[in-house]
Amino acid sequence: MRDMWGLTVRGICEYDGKILLLKLRSISAHDPGKWEIPGGKVKKNEFFDDALKREYLEETGLEIEIDYLYNAIQKDYTACKTGESIKSIQLIMKVSVKTDEIVISDEHSMYGWFTKEEIKNMIENNELTPPAINAFLR
Repeated sequence: MRDMWGLTVRGICEYDGKILLLKLRSISAHDPGKWEIPGGKVKKNEFFDDALKREYLEETGLEIEIDYLYNAIQKDYTACKTGESIKSIQLIMKVSVKTDEIVISDEHSMYGWFTKEEIKNMIENNELTPPAINAFLR
């Protein structure tokens, strides 16, 4: 059986000295109730920058500008629908916005703007998804 690889892209958005995180719903298949960095999977034949802009708009209602590559990590997982093992590369980009007015999607229960110190405490208390922890601990 051949290895299956996927590409995910996430964007760390800092506005007014705070970083945006989204909280996964308690019924989420992966990491329920944990905080994550907005973003998602890149679709077939989609450029990763377009995917990040699409995911950000869907999840937060925000239009973003992509500034630079912040981190790249590998996060392997099991696909919920098929049970297949997926090796996933996650590109973590630094992004910027012109407003902090958020409209979250129904895959999240809430959002928050957090200081770097608050995020450090959230990591220590295991409140972030593993990819988010890995992204911030570069």
